[in-house]
Amino acid sequence: MISIVVPTYNEEKNVSILYENLMGILEEDYEIIFVDDGSTDNTFNELQKLHEKNKKVKIIKFRKNFGQSAALKAGFDYSKGDIIITMDADLQNDPHDIPQLLEKIKDYDCISGWRCDRKDSVFKKIPSKISNWLHRKLTGVDIHDSGCTLKAYKKEAIKNLELYGETHRYIPAMLSWQGYKIGEVKVAHHKRKYGKTKYNYTRFPKGLLDLLFISFWKKYQSRPLHLMGGFGIISFIIGFFISLYLTILRLFFGVGLSNRPLLLLGVLLMSIGVQFIVFGFLAEISIRT
Repeated sequence: MISIVVPTYNEEKNVSILYENLMGILEEDYEIIFVDDGSTDNTFNELQKLHEKNKKVKIIKFRKNFGQSAALKAGFDYSKGDIIITMDADLQNDPHDIPQLLEKIKDYDCISGWRCDRKDSVFKKIPSKISNWLHRKLTGVDIHDSGCTLKAYKKEAIKNLELYGETHRYIPAMLSWQGYKIGEVKVAHHKRKYGKTKYNYTRFPKGLLDLLFISFWKKYQSRPLHLMGGFGIISFIIGFFISLYLTILRLFFGVGLSNRPLLLLGVLLMSIGVQFIVFGFLAEISIRT
């Protein structure tokens, strides 16, 4: 079975058109899961009409807007298909790209769409290019368009995936770190015709912070000693050389140290360094017991 997961938020004019477009692509063994992410317009009523028309259309409704990551997670958990396709409800993703996703995923665990000819304003393209460049540098996963919602997943790859904030953008990276095989295909992209974009200036910094966190977590979650011990060694060495410098001044040049705050700084840095190293060992013991 193929599961189509579509997060929706205030897309009353688009969901019916998207449904009709999907009907021209999908075969018998499918389900379409619309996740209404707290819409304040008539989106839910439009989805109910689709459900009455076709029982393979299923609806998850949130009481408030929780964001795309939460919507995708709900869709993943509810889906029954062996292959899960995710796409936007704004008609900018093209359902005609679904067959090539299904064909390519036979040899992969996740296929990410690449909007190589993106039909968005420059105010969306520039942050996206920066985000994608940082994504490749920090995660090591060579995906050109991490923000493209049109993706295909095998069920076993995403069944235990935890999503929050803006981390839905980095699902391929998180799967790659777990050993899953990631691929990419070029997909079409269309201009928005109805409704308003949900993109705003806060999404870029939020997404960047989530990217930094998951990169940090991937690198140090199993070896906290490398992080804390590294800080500890640096702190201890700086403190040691400060103390050594002051010791030389006192022994060989007779300089008094009682009124020099640098002495306190040296001792403090060595003490902090030792504590960081000890905490690193304790963290290592904690995650292994």
